[in-house]
Amino acid sequence: MRLLKFLPLLFFGFLQAQEEVVQSVYFEFDKYTLDEKQAAGVIDYIRKTDSTRIESIQIFGYCDDRGKEAYNFKLSNNRANTIKEKLMENGIKNKIIVTIEGKGRILIDDDLVENLPEVRSKNRRVDVVINLKKLPEIDIPGFFTSIQKKHVVGDHIYLENLLFERGSSKLTFKAKTQLDKLAYMLQKYKALQFEIQGHVCCTPPNQREAIDRDTKKRQLSKNRAQSVYKYLTFKKIVKTRMTFKGYGNTVPLGKGSEYDRRVELVITSI
Repeated sequence: MRLLKFLPLLFFGFLQAQEEVVQSVYFEFDKYTLDEKQAAGVIDYIRKTDSTRIESIQIFGYCDDRGKEAYNFKLSNNRANTIKEKLMENGIKNKIIVTIEGKGRILIDDDLVENLPEVRSKNRRVDVVINLKKLPEIDIPGFFTSIQKKHVVGDHIYLENLLFERGSSKLTFKAKTQLDKLAYMLQKYKALQFEIQGHVCCTPPNQREAIDRDTKKRQLSKNRAQSVYKYLTFKKIVKTRMTFKGYGNTVPLGKGSEYDRRVELVITSI
């Protein structure tokens, strides 16, 4: 009986069960040999899996429910070894193949199964189980109102009192008080590097930047960032840890114009 000539010789079945991926390779009745198409498919499957995450490979062979039990165990074991040999021929290291096992036949209830020939054909298979190492946790940048014990690149430090008067880049008393606290924390966490980002509000629609009333130049957001840079330098924060840049009106907070007259820090290295 050659039902499989009507089916694909290689069937890809992916099961995402935590960190385990399974591919099933199907065989013809009473056979344990692979043709070239099947062999290429198995190897391609392994190669497309991230090799840095492969912890181990398990290979399990199965048969349908026909035939004697001892014969089916031998056949299922031969199928499993066929896959193992093909993997090793193509550079898969033996040490990561931790299991090669024939499971024998898969029993089914003839009275309860519809399309019995198809079910049997799917039981004539080898499951290649790839056990994957867990992906490292990815830290997503966040928004904070003070320096934290642990930061990731991209974290924003928004200081609530680091606000400016309209048209001004001069630090207020409240701003300096908060920068004093910030400088203390930056001395504590000396590995942190950051960009000082200046912002403005209330500019005409066709003007990205605002005019600094003291310098009369349209670089208010940059001047605000530079004021903070200079103050932190005065508080003994090493210059090489800091850069500054003006962002004009491009990053509004949406909380009101007074909150857009601000400077915030963005972590660039930890």
